[in-house]
Amino acid sequence: MKIAEVIEAINANRIRVTDHADEEANADRLTLDEIIFSTVHGEIIEDYPHDKPYASCLIYGQTEKQEPVHSVWAYNEKSKSTVLITVYRPEPKRWVNWKQRRKNQ
Repeated sequence: MKIAEVIEAINANRIRVTDHADEEANADRLTLDEIIFSTVHGEIIEDYPHDKPYASCLIYGQTEKQEPVHSVWAYNEKSKSTVLITVYRPEPKRWVNWKQRRKNQ
C-alpha cells in the first residue's frame, strides 16, 4: 500500500470514517482536519497487506501544532476509496520517536 493512494482518496473526498475511529478521535480530542493534516504530511510506519477486507497501514504524522498522531487507514483498490479505521495520540512509553514500537510493549 502506498500513502499516495490514501492521500489521493482523501483529496477526492472518497473517505469513510468508522464509528470506532470517530469514538477514538473524540476521546483524544482530535478533529478530522487534524487527522487529515497529519496523514497528508505523514508517513507509513507499519504496513498490513493481509488485512481484510482491504490492506491497511499505520501512518504517523503530526498536527499543525506538531502533536503526534497515529492513524490506521485501509484502501479499497476497486473503488479507490479509503477508510479511517482508528486514530489515536500515541503514548510515549510505547513508542520510540513515535515510529517504532518499544520492544517491552
